[in-house]
Amino acid sequence: MTSEAIDAIIAAANSVLQIYDQSEYEPLKNYPALLACFAVTLLFVTNSEAVAGDWPQFRGPGGLGVSEERNLPVEWSDTENLAWRTALPGYGASSPITLGGKVYVTCYSGYGTGGESQSMEDLTLHVVCVNRNDGSIAWDKNVKPKLPESERVRDHGYAGPTPATDGEFLYVFFGKTGVFKFDLNGKQIWQADVGSKTHGWGCGTSPVLFENLVIVNASVESGSLIAIDKASGNEVWRAGGMQSSWNTPHLVQLANGQQELVVSVQGNILGFDPKTGNELWRCDGIPDYVCPSVISQQGIAYVIGGRTSRAIAVRAGGRGDVTDTHRLWEAKAGANVASPVILDGHMYWVSDRNQIAYCVRLSDGDVLYSERFRGQPYASATAGDGKIYIVTRNGGTYVLAATPEFTQLAHNKFDDNSTFNASPVISNGQIFLRSDRFLYCVGNARGVAGF
Repeated sequence: MTSEAIDAIIAAANSVLQIYDQSEYEPLKNYPALLACFAVTLLFVTNSEAVAGDWPQFRGPGGLGVSEERNLPVEWSDTENLAWRTALPGYGASSPITLGGKVYVTCYSGYGTGGESQSMEDLTLHVVCVNRNDGSIAWDKNVKPKLPESERVRDHGYAGPTPATDGEFLYVFFGKTGVFKFDLNGKQIWQADVGSKTHGWGCGTSPVLFENLVIVNASVESGSLIAIDKASGNEVWRAGGMQSSWNTPHLVQLANGQQELVVSVQGNILGFDPKTGNELWRCDGIPDYVCPSVISQQGIAYVIGGRTSRAIAVRAGGRGDVTDTHRLWEAKAGANVASPVILDGHMYWVSDRNQIAYCVRLSDGDVLYSERFRGQPYASATAGDGKIYIVTRNGGTYVLAATPEFTQLAHNKFDDNSTFNASPVISNGQIFLRSDRFLYCVGNARGVAGF
């Protein structure tokens, strides 16, 4: 919904309330509760529609990588169906997020970019705000990193985690430099430390918001899962055991309305109470380091990962060791880095390790197809409008049909020889793609009307 449409609805509501205030018609005077309900309903509708197209965190609403939008782009290039392209002030593997008329993304510049600088003192971290109507940079907040950083971060650099927003503030994770809270104008509110260790593969987990908490998997930095108070920046709880885990925690919705925080670590799938950090259950998991993030549907968590290529389904809500009671199936299909998506009773992804596209049936774990795929994705799959978007590191973006029969709809490539590690974002009819050099907005410019 455009801002003009929202303003028109609010103006209409104000007119109704004025009529109520000035009315001498007694029956109308007897229905203030009805008018209050109308106002509340109006507020709910306008707010929910206004944010319906936002992509507020890694993998979008619920961390599932799925959009409910329709009429999404299928084909594009440097000259076709491209709204704009913006040069970024630095490199990075993080995905962008969107909020209203803005796009937010992180970068790093100086050391480690392959340029002239050979001094780690020149490393600079960036939080960037881009105007989505034309791609111009609204602001670029520079952050001084805590040094020394890892001397060489293979493939991913120093800006891997994707920011998150609650609609009022930004929450950004920069590994050993810490977790930051910014207002939407780039002013820093607080910074919180979560550990000081580094790794040659860098930091790849993104913050997750739950009620008043910012939750971060600081596996590299301290081997901990840490919750930080959104208002103060103070640590609320900490849980250990985050062994060899590069995946973002996932909130699983249970049938009783409660949520459990699930994370995949080497050897186990773990379920936590997100309010307290208490471990609720554990299940035998991937016997290797784990990068792909957990996804869920109807209270069942789905996990892939490891160099042994495994996919596991486990029902959340148990207590203790639930391997024998809640683990539903295991399939010989996986990925080392890329995360899957769920659509219409099937799970889809493309493995970065063996470059095979998979479709697995959720009900029993049967592998319905495993097709050889051209291109290596580090980005996670993103789905919408019956399509699955697979961004490869150097081979462009493939569009697949979300059906149990492998069907390639399109293969799109820009004239950009840098690396695409970021997962695609779907927002208000457009698709945002990020390389080491540029941020792209794919789709008709009408998608940004009202911003």
